[in-house]
Amino acid sequence: MILSRSQLILASVLLTCSMSAFAQGQPVQDPQASSTSIVVAKNIPAVTVRSAPEVTRRADTATTNRIGVQTADTLALSLDDAIRRALSNNNDVEVSRIDVRISETSLRSQLGVYDPVFTVAPNFSHSQVTGGVGTNDFRASSDLRGLIRQGGGNYQAFFNNNRTENAFAQQQASSGQLSGGGGNSAIYTSSLGFNYTQPLFRNFKIDRNRQQIKIARKRLLQSDADFRLQATGIIARVQRSYWDLVFALRDQQNQLANVNLAKENLRQIEVRIDVGASAPIARAEVETELANREGTLLSATQQVSIAENILKELIIKDPLASEWNQTVVPTDAPKVDPDSVNLDVALKDATENRFELKRLKLEREINETDIKYFRNQVKPQIDFNSSFNLGGLSQGGLNTSSSLVPQFLGNEEILRQRLNLLLPPANQIANPFVTFPGSPSFLSGGFNRSLANLFRSDAPNYSFGVTISFPFRNRTAKANLEGAQITTERIAAQTRAQEQAVIVEVRNAVQAVETSRLRVLTARRARVSAEIQLEGERRLYDAGRSTTFLLFQRENTLNT
Repeated sequence: MILSRSQLILASVLLTCSMSAFAQGQPVQDPQASSTSIVVAKNIPAVTVRSAPEVTRRADTATTNRIGVQTADTLALSLDDAIRRALSNNNDVEVSRIDVRISETSLRSQLGVYDPVFTVAPNFSHSQVTGGVGTNDFRASSDLRGLIRQGGGNYQAFFNNNRTENAFAQQQASSGQLSGGGGNSAIYTSSLGFNYTQPLFRNFKIDRNRQQIKIARKRLLQSDADFRLQATGIIARVQRSYWDLVFALRDQQNQLANVNLAKENLRQIEVRIDVGASAPIARAEVETELANREGTLLSATQQVSIAENILKELIIKDPLASEWNQTVVPTDAPKVDPDSVNLDVALKDATENRFELKRLKLEREINETDIKYFRNQVKPQIDFNSSFNLGGLSQGGLNTSSSLVPQFLGNEEILRQRLNLLLPPANQIANPFVTFPGSPSFLSGGFNRSLANLFRSDAPNYSFGVTISFPFRNRTAKANLEGAQITTERIAAQTRAQEQAVIVEVRNAVQAVETSRLRVLTARRARVSAEIQLEGERRLYDAGRSTTFLLFQRENTLNT
């Protein structure tokens, strides 16, 4: 049965409407839903094109099936969903996110230099002299030290306790207040104090630790800027891939509709040949055009796979995930903004928000920190040193009571007695007793007594002074300062180059958007004209005043 003229016109409108869907923002239909029925727009009835009869001598090689994708298993995806999936699953974004976490740990590591350090060092030693008596000594030292961030000072609080049986130490102690000691009794000493050093010139406003902390903070901000740059880049790629897939699917629809029209033309030619209205040679022309359109359809189907795989690569995290076997069905339709883009506004937004420029700004701030530090290192070093401590002393086995001791002892007593033998009784030399006071009671005891003696009024000791250090020539600090100042010039040149690149990119992008907007408007007008030309050519063909070649040209022009 030959289609009527109205049915042929409606079939030609099928190609027209499917081609105009992209410009008018119509929803995308799944091209694999049906091979013979295609819904192209709202309020347009579905057109069923009968397949070619079995008398056709050719094999149907055109297909919209794709390898590795389940047609029935679909994944409906909006643009917002695709962006969210990419930000959550994209591996490049994950790497940038991890870099930010690494920078955070680096900053905490730099801050750790100001953590106080508590040290305890107990020690026992035994000393044995050949032929002598061994001594046992015990020392327990402890201190708490750290750095002060403001001013760059450092402090040390210490608490030490010693017990010694050293004979020389006992002799030294016994020569003073500890005279009258009892043999080898141990000596106990305790000390409690505080030391503080404050830079007055170099390292006062900034030192190495504070420089590294400031740089670590800027590096963290740079890592955050890199992460945001990576995220915005991924978002742009997702948007571009999403609309590429939308376009590829619509192009596939158009090519499928074009193939169906060629099949219908072939069916009509074969009917005409059967009734003798056309020569058999006409079949070759139609089959050639049909084969060309089928090849274009296969290429369009391949482009759908490429666009879909690019989008999946951005939104799927696991390379073995089941989503790779699903067919992505975009649910958003493209929209064209009728207004032009304001170049001045776009340039202003780019210079304020581009993360490449923010990163260079942070690099300039890091260099300013280096300059401040190296300029400080050129100065001479003057440090104020202060110390305050309390000391306690005690000895075990001391004689705290007074005693009477003869004035002449040893050889002196022997000499006195010999002299008295020579002298008359009235002139003999007497040996009177001398009273020696005992050691103070507060010096007798062990560690508990030495600890108590720490806080006596005669225990405090203190000192203070200044240390001045001035390196001759100081070439290292001067060279570092000069290098940092040269780096300032390099960063300034890099910033200017990046700003120029941003301006060129924005200008080209604004021009591309405006050109695309005008091309859409032009394509809409061209589509209307192509529809009119195709309809007129179809009428001429039906009236026998046109050829199949001209009809195919009109159809291909509309499809383009």
